[in-house]
Amino acid sequence: MMPFRRSCREAAALLVAREDRALAMGDRIALRLHLLACAACPRFERQLLTMRNSLQQWRGYTETEPNTEHGAEKNKN
Repeated sequence: MMPFRRSCREAAALLVAREDRALAMGDRIALRLHLLACAACPRFERQLLTMRNSLQQWRGYTETEPNTEHGAEKNKN
């Protein structure tokens, strides 16, 4: 097998691993080459980024009015 050739399954594993740790140079190169040649894996990468960004926003979310349910008390008057 070629040293920088990765399957989609291996590329997906590298994309997930990249969220937790820095990849080795060879893995970064192999992943970059795979993402250039593959149509599906860049979509998966965008999905991972969307999930990461959504989770970061959710963690930072604070409710401005903690005792109301979606503004229901505002509409009573």
